[in-house]
Amino acid sequence: MNTEKHYLHAGTLFVHPEPHIVTTVLGSCISICLWDQMLGFGGINHYQLPLWNGEGLASPKYGNVAINQLIKKMNNLGSKNHNLHAKIFGGGAVIQSGTNSHFNVGKQNIEIAWDLLESEKINVVASDVGGKVGRRLIFSTDTGKVRLKRFESKLTVNK
Repeated sequence: MNTEKHYLHAGTLFVHPEPHIVTTVLGSCISICLWDQMLGFGGINHYQLPLWNGEGLASPKYGNVAINQLIKKMNNLGSKNHNLHAKIFGGGAVIQSGTNSHFNVGKQNIEIAWDLLESEKINVVASDVGGKVGRRLIFSTDTGKVRLKRFESKLTVNK
């Protein structure tokens, strides 16, 4: 059986009961990988901003929407929150402004991930967040394993 491959774009999520290799690239964005230890499948999201303000469509580009939708899709396929293992990645301060300040989006993205997973009583078994690095993830949905590559950002915004 060949494992299907999927590239996860920013502002999207992916859940499937069949084995997939999901790849994504993160800067200040966050990906949460959920894996059901009893059913043997997983899902992943990739969100850009921490909170949806309630206007317009509830897009998974926002952390509070993306996390809740990921959990709901896992639950719809039979998962129970107490059987889920979470891994959190991203939230890097990869964009520096000319005044040496950092955008705070990465930090806020990290905080919403921890807060919502805790409120849903989902166990976080691994994380690699923050710093000044980007990350490339390769997530195996059938094993819950993640391969991670860090890379430094060269992007500077001058004011």
